[in-house]
Amino acid sequence: MRCLVTGGGGFLGSHLAETLLTRGHTVAVVDDLFRGRKANMVDFKAMPDFTFVLGDCADVEKLEKAEEKMNGVDIIFHLAAINGTRYFHERPDLVIDVNIKTTETVVKFASDRGARLVFTSSPEAFGLHSEMPLGENLDAIFPSPHDHFRHSYGASKYLGEIIVQFAVKERGLDGRIIRPFNGYGPRLIGNEHGQVAAIFLHQCQRGENITLHGDGSQTRCFTWYTDLIDGIISLGELDEGVDGSSLKGASFNIGSTEEVSILKLAELAREVSGADIEIVMTEGHPGDSTRRIPDISAARDALGWTATVDISDGMLRYWEWIPSE
Repeated sequence: MRCLVTGGGGFLGSHLAETLLTRGHTVAVVDDLFRGRKANMVDFKAMPDFTFVLGDCADVEKLEKAEEKMNGVDIIFHLAAINGTRYFHERPDLVIDVNIKTTETVVKFASDRGARLVFTSSPEAFGLHSEMPLGENLDAIFPSPHDHFRHSYGASKYLGEIIVQFAVKERGLDGRIIRPFNGYGPRLIGNEHGQVAAIFLHQCQRGENITLHGDGSQTRCFTWYTDLIDGIISLGELDEGVDGSSLKGASFNIGSTEEVSILKLAELAREVSGADIEIVMTEGHPGDSTRRIPDISAARDALGWTATVDISDGMLRYWEWIPSE
């Protein structure tokens, strides 16, 4: 298939593009490199069926250029978005603007061409939920923005799902939605605007103390990147579910169900790195979820998907990669 990957210079996007190429697909990446990096594409940039288009995914001309390079497009994997907790608080206007505009443009582009669309949403689209595990069809709960802007990202993903579902119902789009839970692994951003697993391991690499937000009792289900890529590609490649179900308009959570506290994650980072450092508790960002656990029953039934890598193994693999970065 001819696959267009928006945000393909980022962590998940670059791994997705690389895996699609190794599976024999033609791939074009569109990315403005705001959070993506050319270095993420080094391993596959010279492959004959790969094209990179530098530009904003909200600019339809960039999507058209990618389409032209591939002589058409069969499926679009839409990952382009601004992520990173600090951005949610510091630039909620930018987060909302970019995430909504890119999704509107990509959905219209896919609908006009009759291309299949896999929209990468997020568990953040559920908002601040106390009910666990998070099922595919739970209502979203967003607190008042008077106190903080934490949910600028989650709300943008929620609205993105609405945009996709509207196009499915009104324009016949073969749109599918997937929500990866806390992916980690090589190429993940580890600076102050990055994600927690990468931040901890990079602090260990630099010999700095690990900084916890709050007391570290918050829990997440961290998912090794290859597991996530397998789920995303399965949703894109399958015409129907392995159980015979329709995938058009369907949404799926994919994530490990191994619940890990942030304190445990910090201890694992210190253990696998062997760093002689302290774990220091600091003030956290407001609005952080205390727990986040996926219900993956729909993905298991329709995609035949489950996570395979536990957190101890994954953190060790990730640490072994970091020195070669």
